[in-house]
Amino acid sequence: MESYALRNRLRFVGTGSDLFGIYLLNMLLSMVTLGLYYPWAKAAVLRYTYANTQLDNSPFQFHGTGKEIFVGFLKAVAVIVVVYTAAIALTFASSLGLKVLGFVIIYAFVLALVPIAVHGALRYRMSRSSWRGIHFGYRGDRNELIKMYVLQGLLTVVTFGIYSFWMTQNINRYTIGHIRFGSARMHYTGDGADYFWLCLKGYFLTILTLGIYGFWWGRDLFAYFVDNLAIENEGKTYQFQSSLTVGSYAGLVIGNILLIVLTLGLGAAWATARTLQIILDNTLLDERLDTGSLVQTELEYRDATGEDLADMMDIGLI
Repeated sequence: MESYALRNRLRFVGTGSDLFGIYLLNMLLSMVTLGLYYPWAKAAVLRYTYANTQLDNSPFQFHGTGKEIFVGFLKAVAVIVVVYTAAIALTFASSLGLKVLGFVIIYAFVLALVPIAVHGALRYRMSRSSWRGIHFGYRGDRNELIKMYVLQGLLTVVTFGIYSFWMTQNINRYTIGHIRFGSARMHYTGDGADYFWLCLKGYFLTILTLGIYGFWWGRDLFAYFVDNLAIENEGKTYQFQSSLTVGSYAGLVIGNILLIVLTLGLGAAWATARTLQIILDNTLLDERLDTGSLVQTELEYRDATGEDLADMMDIGLI
């Protein structure tokens, strides 16, 4: 039987009060600077959450800076402005062909922007993350990811959304499979068919039970993702495993809603801390993985353009 959680334990030791202080300071400085402080605010939150996230009692570190994120923000805005300005100008042209070209450029740009943002954000975030001096890295190919998004996006449209379940799992397998943790490699084995039936069952049972089954569905979705994660190191594969119960998930959801609603949003910091604590406490890593055998193999990458594009498009990272 596989062994979990006696070693290699993940946990979050931060507090809602500390996060609230960071959120409050970030909000005040953002107001004073008319929003320009946002990159530094984001870096501050990431530094705190990383520093209070531990693996085997050792904290992770985020090495990114507000300056890097700000420069990435400026580049992201410049790209969007230039492309949209050119495309909109073409749509006002007298020639029908140029109008059509303008619409095609906008459509193609939007279609390609998601994988470009995901690729850039992963490359930046992973390279600026470390644990015990061992850096993460992302080795995916941007053009290959764009091709996957475009082709599978078209399949999703043709199948009226049904193929989206397969697309989601294929993208997860590709992106997670190209993440490195020093000399170790991440794996994801989720399957589109399994994910489709899981969501179909959850959707209809949630409706039939007037929402009550939603807690079981949420627990199952979390377990499906975690149970399909693994780390390969020195030729051996070590699985993650979810220990999240329906009761814990229901308590998390209901508690966070009450925290946020009853405090008019001021409890968001405590809700975030509770979420991180429960997620990490219930994400178990096979104790047989020897983290001491990990060695540094990844290079630093400081271009945060993809990170900011992902923010603008509200794309969440791993």
